[in-house]
Amino acid sequence: MKTYNVGILGATGAVGREMLKVLGERNFPVNELRLLASERSVGKKVEFQGKEIEIKLACHDAFKGLDIVLGAASNAVAKEFKDDIVAAGAVFIDNSSAFRQDADVPLVVPEINGDDVFKNKGVISNPNCSTIITLMAVKGINRLSKIVAMNACTYQATSGAGAAGPVELMEQMEELDKEYKETGIIPNKGNVEAKVFAHQIAGNVIPMIGSLKDNGYTTEEMKMQNEGRKIMHLPDLKVTCTCVRVPVVRSHSIAVTVYTEDVLNVEDVKAQIAKEQNVKLYDEPENQVYPMPIVTSDQDITYVGRIRKDLIHDNGITLFCCGDQVRKGAATNAVQIALKLVGLDF
Repeated sequence: MKTYNVGILGATGAVGREMLKVLGERNFPVNELRLLASERSVGKKVEFQGKEIEIKLACHDAFKGLDIVLGAASNAVAKEFKDDIVAAGAVFIDNSSAFRQDADVPLVVPEINGDDVFKNKGVISNPNCSTIITLMAVKGINRLSKIVAMNACTYQATSGAGAAGPVELMEQMEELDKEYKETGIIPNKGNVEAKVFAHQIAGNVIPMIGSLKDNGYTTEEMKMQNEGRKIMHLPDLKVTCTCVRVPVVRSHSIAVTVYTEDVLNVEDVKAQIAKEQNVKLYDEPENQVYPMPIVTSDQDITYVGRIRKDLIHDNGITLFCCGDQVRKGAATNAVQIALKLVGLDF
């Protein structure tokens, strides 16, 4: 089997570490693995397939000889090194949002538009995590009838804000527990510090993620429409989305109503979703079986349940889905893009 020289830009972050893990799990044919990070991580060693690999500095000449670079860094870092990666002859599979709306950059979920990887000019973008999970859940519906609109509400885990998110949640929970033990009163709002999030996240939900735009929606909320159009090849798709941060450690959840050109039967929708690659129909509400973050964490399948007819529009189908935003929502999807690129099963 042909092997490839692979780099990970931002190798020491949460997504970079997960990319490393998934490369091993998927038996990606790696010849050389080059782990790149900022100066503070240089010299540290990471184990991969029984070997210790030393972290090297991400700099302009760090990409020579690589075939594929998986990006797990910020927009600024991705923009800084994009031209160097392409000039080195590598394909840059980037998890940041820096290039997602560039006309000449494919935005790919392999199970939906995998062939778009072959249209790349050196850069392929990995979509937003909630967008990936939602589109994985509804792609089967789109096969039955073209989706024209979606109304979605995301419930996003604290780890979606980075490694510090769950830490802040745990620290605040400990502080609330301490107050309860001291006073015997269950606190609602505690004397806690909020650094990662705008407000206390323990015992709370925050109905805004991202920066506010002129239309009243946030940058995070508009991704569902803008990225959904590009991935699903539905340029007229309309999406209303509200993004909510919830006190969950891992895995994002989405409640979405999909509107299609044709009126669909719920049983037909369930049957089609059950056939979809890397999607699990998990829909027995009478037995308390439905998607939840604790069911979907640390794996790559998108779970779909609570499937029912919309009560407002005849052509609407409502469902609830969950998926691990660090894996399928980021690291795994990027590795799957790489597998598709080199002609292997994903």
